[in-house]
Amino acid sequence: MTSVDSNQVDELFQKALLVQKNAHAPYSGYHVASSVLMDDGKIYTGVNVENASYGGTVCAERTAIFKAISEGAKKIKAILVLIDQKDPWPPCGFCLQVISEFAEADTPVILANNNKEMKNVTLKDLLPMAFSLNLS
Repeated sequence: MTSVDSNQVDELFQKALLVQKNAHAPYSGYHVASSVLMDDGKIYTGVNVENASYGGTVCAERTAIFKAISEGAKKIKAILVLIDQKDPWPPCGFCLQVISEFAEADTPVILANNNKEMKNVTLKDLLPMAFSLNLS
């Protein structure tokens, strides 16, 4: 697994927690935030932005990744997904596919809730047969 230290994980958590209040979730009521550590050393954040046209909804993970890529970052070193529910959630299939475009199979995916309960897995754990140039 790509190495991220406890300080980096804590920073990912704190940054996601800080922006979680910005989630626009009038339909699901689930406030999701994500933070992504990129190869440039910067952490980018995102929240879910729901839309009455469900296809127009964007998940927190994709928001964070798209911000990073648009700012010139190239590769994901680690990603954290924060949910305001009891049990941490994994990214949806759509987000996993986007993550796989910019990550390696052993990239850490940290699933967290607001109580700072975390589960550490890899992208390959969540998407073992990814359709990707990076994971084959």
